[in-house]
Amino acid sequence: MFHVYILFSRSQDKYYVGYTSMVLEERLRRHLSTHKGFTARAKDWAIVYSELFDQKSLAISREQEIKKWKSKTKIVELISK
Repeated sequence: MFHVYILFSRSQDKYYVGYTSMVLEERLRRHLSTHKGFTARAKDWAIVYSELFDQKSLAISREQEIKKWKSKTKIVELISK
């Protein structure tokens, strides 16, 4: 199974969209660990949304669809549904 997930950092007021085959809590733990990359800028990321897919290709397509929005408003709409 594959998750498409959205993280939110209150301190950065930013969203992060990703996909994984890991358990979401483990993936979040890795985002919060010391590393380089976009999510390294804050240590207050929280999972605010996820969708489950049985095929990797579907998860990747959905992740790319959400990222192409480039719209905080559309992401907030999706999360609030």
